[in-house]
Amino acid sequence: MIQQSPIYEGQFGTFTIDQSDRLEVIIYRIGLAIASVSFCIGTILMLSQGLTTNAMAILTPLFYVFILGLGASLQTIHIYLKPLHNALKIFWLIGLVSTIFFSLQTSDYLIVYVMNNPLSLFGIGCVFASLTGVLIKEAFCFNRLEAKFLSFIIPTFLLGYMLNLLSIEIQQFLLTSWCCLFLIFVLRKSIQDIPGDIGDKSVFAYLKQQQQNS
Repeated sequence: MIQQSPIYEGQFGTFTIDQSDRLEVIIYRIGLAIASVSFCIGTILMLSQGLTTNAMAILTPLFYVFILGLGASLQTIHIYLKPLHNALKIFWLIGLVSTIFFSLQTSDYLIVYVMNNPLSLFGIGCVFASLTGVLIKEAFCFNRLEAKFLSFIIPTFLLGYMLNLLSIEIQQFLLTSWCCLFLIFVLRKSIQDIPGDIGDKSVFAYLKQQQQNS
């Protein structure tokens, strides 16, 4: 017997949730999980081993995994405001291109280049700006406390580092907090009901119709 999909009452009419909607949410959450785990592995390596050759050799590929995981999430995230969604993807793309460019610019490890050229984070850091946008969306839509803290911690760490305002101890504290809260965030996302991440499909349909009529 085929089970009928529930019918939801949206702001602009009824809608149903199909398998493609659910798949997008699963990809969104897996992408965030990949980004979180790769970021935390890199953080643990830096805090436990310092800038040893082995650690630095692993950090660059880990960062690319982080970027790709976040990119998958940005492709499948459900955001009502299309211009905002596009802006987050543009920030991500700028960060990716900057990372590739600076990786090719230096014969040293990427982390060493960034440490010697903090202003390079104006380019590479756009990846983290897109992540912050995702977290602000999550904080606004679901009132996630960890997302609220991360929305403050990430820009504080990046700007503080670029402007040389943070001591080593504060940098380590912020990185550790970032890592722990990011893991908590993705763990809580993994047990959240899927329809919550899909949102009100009638709003998406309405906005699409308005765009076609304009």
